[in-house]
Amino acid sequence: MSPQEKAKKVGLFFIALFIIAGLTLMYTGNDAVVQGREKKEGILTAEEVKISFDSVKGRLLKENVREGDYVKKGDVLMALDPTDTNLSIEKLKAEIEALDAQIKSLETSKDISHFHVDTQEVQSSRQIDQQRAALNSARATLKNREIDYARKNELFASGAIAMSAVDDAVMALDVARANVMQQEENLARLLAGASQGETLPTIVEERKRTENMSNDIAALRSQRTQKEVQLKELEVAKDRLLLRAPEDGKILSILQKEGEMVAPSVPAIILESDRMYYDIYISEEQAAKLKEGYTVTGKTVAGGLTVLGVIRVLSKAPGFADLRQTREKGQADLSSFRARIYVEPTDGVIPGMTIGVDNNGLNQK
Repeated sequence: MSPQEKAKKVGLFFIALFIIAGLTLMYTGNDAVVQGREKKEGILTAEEVKISFDSVKGRLLKENVREGDYVKKGDVLMALDPTDTNLSIEKLKAEIEALDAQIKSLETSKDISHFHVDTQEVQSSRQIDQQRAALNSARATLKNREIDYARKNELFASGAIAMSAVDDAVMALDVARANVMQQEENLARLLAGASQGETLPTIVEERKRTENMSNDIAALRSQRTQKEVQLKELEVAKDRLLLRAPEDGKILSILQKEGEMVAPSVPAIILESDRMYYDIYISEEQAAKLKEGYTVTGKTVAGGLTVLGVIRVLSKAPGFADLRQTREKGQADLSSFRARIYVEPTDGVIPGMTIGVDNNGLNQK
């Protein structure tokens, strides 16, 4: 066989081989698009939390952690100087104690005043009853003197008695009338404007003054309630001087140092949480078969460790993830969807690893 024929056969052989390979890729689904649809990969990422002091400021007194430390939820990470807050708390407690003393004193005064008014009312009632009895006695005496005067006047007219006896009767009658007037004045003075069956105005006024103490006590109690609210606010502010871990995680960075003045809501620590996720981009057909809450099984590219996860977010992917003019199998532009998958903590699986998911791993509920 001549060299020309030999070269021709080799060329035909390679041409046939390329044609067969192309047909194989086309009809067995091993082109890049099909491979991308059958297997997805994403980088495992841990959520980062920026931790700051809430609504409080001050000088950083102490750091309790270092970068790289693993902390649990509720652990104290930093502490601000509590001196000013402690002084304000002690001042408010003293003010509350003073108000308690004033309230107790007023309540005691009110009880004493009530007792005094009740006693005064009883005594006044007795005096009025005695005065009424004296007035009734004086009126009875006056009536007797009037009868005696009339009788002696008749006897004098008949000449049975002397004029001196009549004069004595007149004098006794005048004395009796004056006594009645005096007793009426004494009764009016005791009643001081009160009519029959009513409480004396002085007693009524004293009772109103006593009851007004209740308003003073209520005002003091209202002040005490306000002080208690202020005290609770200070105690909350004092607790906020301690920066606590909001969740489990690793300290990535400490942004504030001991001795520095820290402003509220300014990040002091960056925490890498235990909440980890990875994103994969899937086709419309695959997205139609999935729902948020579905379980996904992936494997780490390094080591082949199984990683279970749950689809938390399923949404339209950005435009760069769409497949453009993929016409090798007669397809036009294809929209892509993004599935964000949160994984369960797994030994040996750390942020930064690549997680691969094939179609079998996606087809789970």
